[in-house]
Amino acid sequence: MRKNRPVVLSFSGHDPSGGAGIQADIETFISHQCHACSVITALTEQDSRNVKKLIPQQAQNIIDQAHTVLNDFQVSAIKIGLIGHHQTVDAIHSILLEYPHIPVILDPVLAAGGGTPLANEQLITQIIDKLLPLTTVLTPNSEEARILTKQTELINCGQALLAKGCDYVLITGTHEQSDTVDNQLFQTNGKTETFSWDRLPQEYHGSGCTLASAISALIAHGLDPFTAVSEAQDYTWNALSHAYQPGQGQYNPDRLFWMEDGQ
Repeated sequence: MRKNRPVVLSFSGHDPSGGAGIQADIETFISHQCHACSVITALTEQDSRNVKKLIPQQAQNIIDQAHTVLNDFQVSAIKIGLIGHHQTVDAIHSILLEYPHIPVILDPVLAAGGGTPLANEQLITQIIDKLLPLTTVLTPNSEEARILTKQTELINCGQALLAKGCDYVLITGTHEQSDTVDNQLFQTNGKTETFSWDRLPQEYHGSGCTLASAISALIAHGLDPFTAVSEAQDYTWNALSHAYQPGQGQYNPDRLFWMEDGQ
């Protein structure tokens, strides 16, 4: 019997430490009973503390891999994470133009959790000009939102990002100095929704990947973006609250927490 598992295609980087990037995406997709397809945008040298080296992949290889997958599978959502090079933006942009009906969830990874920059000005400009106009849900953290807009106040950041063409913008508040984590959702209908979550005690590796991938999976299952954003935050908070420390640095979200709770 054929199982009804929607397909999600992720463009993201490979994290050999297993905490973020493609691995995080695949774990999250599986947790939501989706079939995971992936195109590696960049190899990295990284551990649970920080990224030490970024090795972008050839743009034509990215296009060829994506075409091969999209010609075979009915993809229900596309998730974009670490990009790594401005030519990779061109490659992904060309794919998105061919498949305008597929929702796009973009997590603009501009720096590693340990602070290493992962995007120069040319790459940032390309993301703004070529990817934001094609994005269904954008999920920057507050620092990334300020970098993308050169604005200080987050409400101005959200409005500026909507003006670039995104349908929804979820700015996460983990980097802010607040007692709770306040995530703000900006919508093209002019409404803004704030979701507040208890602040957890650790530093986490791959939390942004987890959130964006969960939104992608839920949209692939047919949820509207607002509901997907709401439910994905709940899933991510639970994954973080069950986090474990496999190395000597940041904690990993337990993206299969529900399986362990059921034992």
